[in-house]
Order: sequence, then C-alpha cells, then structure tokens
Amino acid sequence: MSVKKLHVKKGDRVQVLTGKDRGKTGRVLRAFPRKNRVLVEGINLIKKHARPTQKIPQGGIREMEATINASNVMVICPSCQQPTRLFRRTLDSGKKVRGCKKCGEYIDK
Repeated sequence: MSVKKLHVKKGDRVQVLTGKDRGKTGRVLRAFPRKNRVLVEGINLIKKHARPTQKIPQGGIREMEATINASNVMVICPSCQQPTRLFRRTLDSGKKVRGCKKCGEYIDK
C-alpha cells in the first residue's frame, strides 16, 4: 500500500473547510498519512466515557479531539494569514520546501 504525502504537517495552522466546525482554525497536533487524517487542536470534539484509573481517579465523561480527513483542512500561510493551497519546490541546496500559492512565500524555512 502506497502512502500519499499529506499537504499538512504537525504544527501547521489550518482552517476547516467542511463539516460542523467549518471556518474554525487550529494547530495540527498529529498527522496520520496512512489514513489521510489529521488531529487538530479544538476541532471535531467528541465525548468519551472514561473508566476510573489511577491517573484519572474520578473517571467520567471527557471531551477530546477526534481526527478529521486531511482533505477537509487548508493550511493558513504564516505571512499573508490566509488559507491557501501549497506548492512544493526543491531548492538549489536540495532541501524540499512548501510555499504559499497566494503570496509566494515559503512556509518551511
């Protein structure tokens, strides 16, 4: 099974394009390239029932983030502060970088 490269990385600021959290922004906490999904801070919150443990002695219902499909998020450019598509380029030094299609600035430094 080939793994498609994601357009988002851990730490990117993204905006949600579809679903119940459309228009909200957050940071990518984790990326799951094999499943084409990302975990975004404060987005797609679900309630999970937790049994009492030593770590959580009271147990109860916890609210936590669930993954969202990577195609439903768009990277926010750090320089122009707008959601944008990305381009990939290889520099003369051999380093691969991602850039903003709107302003042309590189996102990966």
